[in-house]
Amino acid sequence: MTRVLVLNGPNLGRLGSREPDVYGSLDLDALQARLEGEAPEQVEIDLRQTDDESELVGWLHGAVDASTPVILNPAAFTHYSYALRDAAALVTKAGLPLVEVHISNPHARETFRHTSVISGVATGVIAGFGFDSYSLALTQVIRSLG
Repeated sequence: MTRVLVLNGPNLGRLGSREPDVYGSLDLDALQARLEGEAPEQVEIDLRQTDDESELVGWLHGAVDASTPVILNPAAFTHYSYALRDAAALVTKAGLPLVEVHISNPHARETFRHTSVISGVATGVIAGFGFDSYSLALTQVIRSLG
């Protein structure tokens, strides 16, 4: 069985109630159910969320150690976490896919959201399609695994 880590950064635990006009009205449980329904039978979805930068970095280290592909929504860490960027780079340097996703389109929002320190080391970036961003990332991760 292939495991795909779906990692979510700060405040995404509030999906469903936090700014539904920006992030929609569904929560992480709905995202988990959706991705499990879309994943092929031999793919396990391991969805996690944390507000703690060091925990997210640790999960990326674990992905490298276990050769696990990653779908990453770094949330606010996108814009300034060089520690997260360096951990994400370890994933891609190990030859594993790491797709950066965003529910909203950061480029259509406040100027400070236009810069991602993660994008330069990610395999690819998908943004602005709501939960479809995760679905598209899952499709690409599965394709990349053959």
